[in-house]
Amino acid sequence: MSTDTNILTPTVELVTKYSPLVDELFTQESKASLVTNNDYDFTGAKEVKVYSIGTAPMNDYDRSGDGANWSRYGEVQGIDATTQSLTLTKDRSFTFALDKMDEDETAQTLAAAGALARQLRQVAIPECDVRTYSVMAQGAGNVQEATLTAETVYDAILAASEVLDDALVPETQRCILLPPRVYTMLKKSGVILQTDIAQDMLLKGVIAMIDGCLIVRVPAIRLPQGCNFMMCHPRATVSPIKLESLRIHTDPPGISGSLVEGRLYYDSFVLDNKKDGIYLHRLASSGELPIV
Repeated sequence: MSTDTNILTPTVELVTKYSPLVDELFTQESKASLVTNNDYDFTGAKEVKVYSIGTAPMNDYDRSGDGANWSRYGEVQGIDATTQSLTLTKDRSFTFALDKMDEDETAQTLAAAGALARQLRQVAIPECDVRTYSVMAQGAGNVQEATLTAETVYDAILAASEVLDDALVPETQRCILLPPRVYTMLKKSGVILQTDIAQDMLLKGVIAMIDGCLIVRVPAIRLPQGCNFMMCHPRATVSPIKLESLRIHTDPPGISGSLVEGRLYYDSFVLDNKKDGIYLHRLASSGELPIV
């Protein structure tokens, strides 16, 4: 029986299907709120002046009044009052357009609201974090330069705690910002980390505690170059966001679709009287801290 080798194979056109799920970049939400505060009101002003008030020495009270001073409380002293000017410098913006047919023919994958949220996660938030951590590093009251290992990392953290203790920095709310490589060293050091963290703190990015400090792991790309860790108190750094304007315009003049616009007016400042509340440990070969 002969076999016909010339049988035609039917041509089948395969369907190309596009998934409605977008291949998003991996991102991390901001953790800067754990190590900063927004105590000062910039409403109606670009600049805020913060007073730093001095103190007077203690005296022995003169009950008899026989001393050389007319006041039994001691010699009257003047009180120094200096000011620190906090001037906002970061007035940043972004804009992009989404064509109406692009939105429709991509199964709403290019929807304006989702694109705006993506812009905040992947671009705006990382930029704000880099600025905050850079300002903290530049204004740190104590800077130590050394190379860390699994054998030395815990001693370095204890030394930082001692410095903050001697500077009378409150023991509560202290945080340690560290990149993943240093967190790995810490786990390899054999130190037992306290991992019983409340759920609300876990959601904010706290992964453990050590020596009374909250451990916050931050991507190295957001921390200053060569940063091993920063131990800090949130009262030392002010991070106001004066304006956060996010808009989606539907069918504006000249565009058939959506026009997305965003503006962030923000900055970060280390307070002069509280700079000792920030301890920076960095690699000795890191060079000058860049101004971001």
